[in-house]
Amino acid sequence: MALGDRGYDHDKYRRLVWDLGVKPLIARRGLHWFRRLRIRWEIPDDIHEACLTLGCALICWRRLKSLRQ
Repeated sequence: MALGDRGYDHDKYRRLVWDLGVKPLIARRGLHWFRRLRIRWEIPDDIHEACLTLGCALICWRRLKSLRQ
């Protein structure tokens, strides 16, 4: 088993490790827990609301995707 940080989250690295017969455990790159929403960089309300809607949609999509598997 090989452990890796998010810097190695690429199919290229995963394949290289699998080809060596080792199971990779590499952290996935994420959206940093929707940091843009936690630290409100956008002053206009409409941009903040758009980011909030996008974040909610992504959370729901991931939840539904995990239920299908």
